[in-house]
Amino acid sequence: MTTLSNHVPDPRLITAYAEHQEGPLHRVNPWTKVGIVGALVFAVTIIDTLTVLAGLYAAILVTYGVAGLPYRQLIYWYTLPLLFIVSVAGPLAFLEPGVPIGEALATPVGRLSVTWAGASLFGELTCRSLTVVTFTLTTTMTTRYADIAYLLGRLLPRPIDQVALLTYRFTFVMIETLEDLVKGVLARGASLSDFWANRRTYARILGMTLLTAIERSERLVKSMEARGYDGDITLYGDVSRPPAGEVVIIGSCYSGVVIYALIVVYEVIPV
Repeated sequence: MTTLSNHVPDPRLITAYAEHQEGPLHRVNPWTKVGIVGALVFAVTIIDTLTVLAGLYAAILVTYGVAGLPYRQLIYWYTLPLLFIVSVAGPLAFLEPGVPIGEALATPVGRLSVTWAGASLFGELTCRSLTVVTFTLTTTMTTRYADIAYLLGRLLPRPIDQVALLTYRFTFVMIETLEDLVKGVLARGASLSDFWANRRTYARILGMTLLTAIERSERLVKSMEARGYDGDITLYGDVSRPPAGEVVIIGSCYSGVVIYALIVVYEVIPV
């Protein structure tokens, strides 16, 4: 199978790392990883200092490398979250008042400049987003599918857990369908290098992908119902409780965030 783009996370590659590679984080209990993800989301929401956020992001990057995962692929996968960050945080950086950095830019709506406060805000939002994205990728690339399915079944209510499980499985079918269409278009001499010049070709590929996906999904539902599917995917796996040491780590993470919030953010506890 060919990869559609290096900038899009490939679930097949992620699953391959989770199932066939062995690293320090592969041996960590999945419940522990989920708990740390929650603590990270809590932390990046509370922390409002760029240096602390940058240090937290650096620690997650080190964890990603310790797990034996590829940094080069991670850089490519940053394209989508960075696109979101630039589209949301970019305008905020220009609108933040403060001391400007360099000269102002002349635009049809007036002169705009990035201030030091705007640059700091952009850096904070970037560190917040990439911290959670990086550790989420680390978790999925070091946790077997059976364990992820079990956690989804325990954490999400019905029927959201069933939708999540079926969506994950059907993603592989969608990717194969899209790759077949792209290879067929390229074999007929089309070029997909310029998006705007080939926008109609892209639209046709997308339309055919959706139609094929609907057709395959209908066949999939019929085949599952013929095998006794009644709205519940039975999970035979089991994820044990995390050991005491990992429970202490999770508790320390949440305690550290709460203490930081009380002392630094809300100044409830005087230093």
